[in-house]
Amino acid sequence: MACCASDLVNGGTSHVQVEVGSRPPRKQVHLFYCSEFEDLAQRIAAETDSVELKTIRWGTFEDGFPNLFVPNAHVIRGQHVAFLASFSSPGVIFEQLSIIYALPRMFIASFTLVLPFFPTGTLERMEDEGDVATAFTLARILSNIPISRGGPTSLVIFDIHALQERFYFGDNVLPCFESGIPLLKQRLHQLPDSNNVSIAFPDEGAWKRFHKLLQNFPTVICTKVRDGDKRIVRLKEGDAVGRHVVIVDDLVRSGGTLIECQKVLAAHGAVKVSAYATHGVFPDRTWARFVHENGDSSFAHFWITDSCALTVKQVVGQKPFEILSLAGSIASALHI
Repeated sequence: MACCASDLVNGGTSHVQVEVGSRPPRKQVHLFYCSEFEDLAQRIAAETDSVELKTIRWGTFEDGFPNLFVPNAHVIRGQHVAFLASFSSPGVIFEQLSIIYALPRMFIASFTLVLPFFPTGTLERMEDEGDVATAFTLARILSNIPISRGGPTSLVIFDIHALQERFYFGDNVLPCFESGIPLLKQRLHQLPDSNNVSIAFPDEGAWKRFHKLLQNFPTVICTKVRDGDKRIVRLKEGDAVGRHVVIVDDLVRSGGTLIECQKVLAAHGAVKVSAYATHGVFPDRTWARFVHENGDSSFAHFWITDSCALTVKQVVGQKPFEILSLAGSIASALHI
């Protein structure tokens, strides 16, 4: 339905047609990306016609320091710009920070940094004198991104490890914390035994982070207790008997806790055990211990997202792994 508004212009009357209830047009976003995330960037662009991919020339000088160039930088003036970053190792962080700090100064309308995996998230506490909380250090670095013409940088992160880390960021950035859990829920509803699925949390921390997002499923909570120098996983509450139990956590490295949790759940009557982690870090190819070809069929499914690009390239096609892409979620976040 349209309504008519009258404005007096130079003594006359002009009529402006306004569509009531119509949505404003989606902003066009120019998306730059690091080389590791080229595949994910292409998937994001395929999700919507309002994202246009832009390239960066990544090079190095003879001394190993970055030699970077943004082609046709004048084209992005007055435009909404985003950068898709992967801080997979200290060696790639500096070159990306150089781009991240440069783009907002190119007279752009707004700047969004998408860092799907905040890599120092588990290093957020100082328990002994002399400990360095590198999560806080990285947050301070990102908090000093120059302000664009549109204001502070929007920072999109998925399933940050510790909820209190949102307070590590300064006022120059606007943290937007997203989750991969909706992707998991969608996948679980597609399973043949979707009506028999229970969610297990490997510890109280995972329960605190995710239980509200998964409250429609029966839940099982495990806990880790110390026995000398060892940590033993035990069932704290919930019933696994006859259920397909899916262990949910924010990230996985060696996978030792998941394996111990699987053993406990199987011992308590679970007929099938699967796992989900938003971030499949898996340093030193530790994912291989879960591959069915190695004789380990303990996990029916192992879902991870594509937040860790190097891992994704290694596990594609390896059962029980299945990749749930963040592309659609990132495309939506770019238009907030």
